[in-house]
Amino acid sequence: MTLKLCGFSASNYYNKVKLQLLEKGVPFEEELVWTGLKNNPALSERSPLGKVPFIETPQGVILESSPCCEYIEDAYPANPLIPADPFAAAQVRHLIVYLDLHLELVARQLYGPIFFGAPAFAQERYDATRKHLMTNLAAFAKIAKFAPYVAGDTFTLADCAAIVHLPIIASLIKIIYKEDMYADYPQITAYLEAMKQRPHVQKVNADRKESTAALMAKIANMSKKS
Repeated sequence: MTLKLCGFSASNYYNKVKLQLLEKGVPFEEELVWTGLKNNPALSERSPLGKVPFIETPQGVILESSPCCEYIEDAYPANPLIPADPFAAAQVRHLIVYLDLHLELVARQLYGPIFFGAPAFAQERYDATRKHLMTNLAAFAKIAKFAPYVAGDTFTLADCAAIVHLPIIASLIKIIYKEDMYADYPQITAYLEAMKQRPHVQKVNADRKESTAALMAKIANMSKKS
């Protein structure tokens, strides 16, 4: 059985796993699975909380992007994206935690009204989230190396997270506050520009744009029916 990545390419967590698979050269298939548990057995029977991405393996389903990534590293050891050295591996993992938990998850609190047409929040919430993000960004900038990759001189799984998370967070801040989130961090801007030149990143970005358009059309259609 070929590994199957399930979800949709507008999801940055889906793209974190997808970029890992592409960079490692792991054969895989993609199955389009939208979120929404109602009348969606493709999702509800495999992901009880209705979350994507998940992967199907010969042994069964693995949920959540981080366990998916860890499984892929263990099951497909060629072209490793986690260093063999325990300390270096831990550094990659703590960078991923910062990106997933302390940056993306904080920004995600505002995705509803900004990207998906949900009711706007009170201005205090936008301001509090911005302050939280900027504090966490400063902390991330202290531990990330950008030499030239996030964890040092080698492309790792931390780059798969950074490449998909950092642009969408910057887009969120630009929409709300009309400012460049990375203005004080030119190393991040330079890094993202360099990563855009990677063929697999270009593939992921092209698929993301196509999937995002389909997602927006799907949301608009649902709004008309409600």
